[in-house]
Amino acid sequence: MKQDLLYKFIQNALREDVGNGDHTSLSTIPSNAVGSAKLLIKENGVVSGVKIALEIFKAVDPKLKVEVKINDGTPVKINDVVFTVSGNARSILTAERLVLNTMQRMSGITTTTRRIVDLLSSTSTKVLDTRKTTPNIRFLEKEAVKIGGGVNHRFGLYDMILIKDNHIDYAGGIANAINAAHQYLKDKALGLQIEIEVRDFLELGQVLEVGGIDRILLDNFNFNDLKKAVKIIDGRFKTEASGGITEENALEFAKCGVNYISMGALTHSVKSLDMSLKAIV
Repeated sequence: MKQDLLYKFIQNALREDVGNGDHTSLSTIPSNAVGSAKLLIKENGVVSGVKIALEIFKAVDPKLKVEVKINDGTPVKINDVVFTVSGNARSILTAERLVLNTMQRMSGITTTTRRIVDLLSSTSTKVLDTRKTTPNIRFLEKEAVKIGGGVNHRFGLYDMILIKDNHIDYAGGIANAINAAHQYLKDKALGLQIEIEVRDFLELGQVLEVGGIDRILLDNFNFNDLKKAVKIIDGRFKTEASGGITEENALEFAKCGVNYISMGALTHSVKSLDMSLKAIV
């Protein structure tokens, strides 16, 4: 994980939440009050974001002491205690909501990803995330996918060339798009992989004729057509299926023989995992 992104995220999030002061804590709790709290799980799942929580506590108050009992990627059940934190009571409460918001979101993504990975365990297909993420916390959401056993697709627009339907249409066809991409990479001295989306067998045939790509994205193919497409490609390129893939049908897509399935649902509509930070009294 990029530490500069994490640092900026924590500072911006604290600035958003604390503003010019945690006036509730400042007005009700003595400055020298100390205490302890526990991160309590309220829903079965897979925990994620523990390492991020440690950085948040450190940023709020380096003197806070955290004892981790359950690490990232570990299945948890109701009433499990992930960690305890002790030190200045005001500091604990200042960090509380940012810790919870981050861990609940990440744990929800990790839990969902782990379920999908387990569903696909009888196949060789890997599950990919997408760029359908929450702005400015993509790095956390993609980290949560990895913790759940999924595979990160490109992080952004800069680390892979992914020629999709709109690119093909604007470029004037598949051959134009692929050839232009190669010329661009040559001109810029970039070593990026090229993936191209196809919508039907006509486009698939054109891609196979032109070649020069690393992966073919088979978009919105039904199961029969997807199996047929994989057979036609015959291992010459990596294959990825996308479009309408859910937890309920993920295994059927995987059984079609693709190398990857990509699921925006891993990050764009996942349910957070319920947990709370409770004072130990």
